Amino acid sequence: MADVARRHDIDPLLLHAVAHIESRHQSQAISPAGARGLMQVMPATGRSLGVAQADRALLTPEANLEASARYLKRLQARFGNDLRLVLAAYNAGEGAVERHGRRVPPYAETQAYVRNVLAVYVELRRHFSGSPA
Repeated sequence: MADVARRHDIDPLLLHAVAHIESRHQSQAISPAGARGLMQVMPATGRSLGVAQADRALLTPEANLEASARYLKRLQARFGNDLRLVLAAYNAGEGAVERHGRRVPPYAETQAYVRNVLAVYVELRRHFSGSPA
């Protein structure tokens, strides 16, 4: 995970936080909506990020993390590194964030998702840095 994070200039603790909330780090997880792997990437998103045979490939940690890191980096560029918007877009889609005026959409699931990922991320940063995030 650290190598992928470094390659894409993303905090590895953010990848860990997303993986924790998305799948509890289960590489074979498949959601009812069809999202796959550690970071719960939808096959269509994986294909748009260059993942060949996304349905199967996204169940491998390497392909899943690579696609997720690329997607998070794209979202960071689009939403100016506003982590709340990046996470909301990761969960609900870029269009949903745009349609709601570049704000976290008023969906209970997305709002809880952003809160939960941020809470895990802050805790990980606190744990590994020895100080509050």
